[in-house]
Amino acid sequence: MLIMNKTILSLSILTCFVSSSSVAELAPEAGFGGEISLNTGYMSQSSNFNTDVKDPLSDLNSEGESNGEMLVAPLGQINYTFGQQLDKQVYIGTSREDIAVGDFAFEIGYKQELESGMVIDASFLPTVVSGETWSDPYAINSSREVTDETGNAYRLKLESIAGSDFTLDMAYANIDVKDETSGSELSASEQDKLQRDGSVIFVKGEYTYMLNQTSGLIPSLSYKVRSADGEAMAYNAYGTDITYFKVLDRHQFALTAGYETRSYDGTNPMFNETRSDNEMSLFAAYEYDQLMGWEDVSFISFAGYGSSSSNIDFYNESEYLFSAGVNYKF
Repeated sequence: MLIMNKTILSLSILTCFVSSSSVAELAPEAGFGGEISLNTGYMSQSSNFNTDVKDPLSDLNSEGESNGEMLVAPLGQINYTFGQQLDKQVYIGTSREDIAVGDFAFEIGYKQELESGMVIDASFLPTVVSGETWSDPYAINSSREVTDETGNAYRLKLESIAGSDFTLDMAYANIDVKDETSGSELSASEQDKLQRDGSVIFVKGEYTYMLNQTSGLIPSLSYKVRSADGEAMAYNAYGTDITYFKVLDRHQFALTAGYETRSYDGTNPMFNETRSDNEMSLFAAYEYDQLMGWEDVSFISFAGYGSSSSNIDFYNESEYLFSAGVNYKF
């Protein structure tokens, strides 16, 4: 899964959604802070790129088999805030801003708040594009070999630009498939069109609009360009999300709906078509604060569904997840 794609893995709701854009401090006090959560749940995925499904492909004209598994997911972030105005912070872990809308990324970063209220957030994401994939996803009637997909991502986020409610999120990632043998039965020139090594550039703008003191909307627009050694793997994508959030006493809710369309650059020689995809996602999260009267402990739950529809059936994918857990703030 590429950098900044929507994933169905999350934690809780952001209470800071209902705070002012001109916050004067990054934390209430200097020193260490953060939160840790433990979540359990169930996830199911249908995809021809799911390396947990070991059955050989019989043809390239059908969607992937469904595979489900139980999950145990520890998440959280540790940060250290300093500076006379508490305007500097280093952190490591998963960001609540991402988690609350269904994005997951492990980050190591630094935040600097300016006098205007704008926060400059620069981070390094060492594992966001790493995982396993098939060396040749199109191999038929034989066991497909698993290989590593690696890369690093770098992110720059400008929050509350010039003291406004507008945020700009930008990222760059490089991608490397260790043993790339896609289209091994094709000619060398056609195999070249399927090479997946490359990079991704992502830009997203969002605006926080408060409906009242306890609820609001966050619409966003995004653009992503994927370059690749093979023209059939390169694409341009446009996306939009909208999040509704609500705080009601100790209850906090967020609901996010997303859509993305992707257009690929070249003809895929495995199918003699140029690929195009449409992806839709729904994500809901809930947090109940002060669980059993414990001030720093909350109950958390989230559920999500994502579906990617392609003009080439082989690339159709879907996934869903439900999880519940406990979060501790310190």
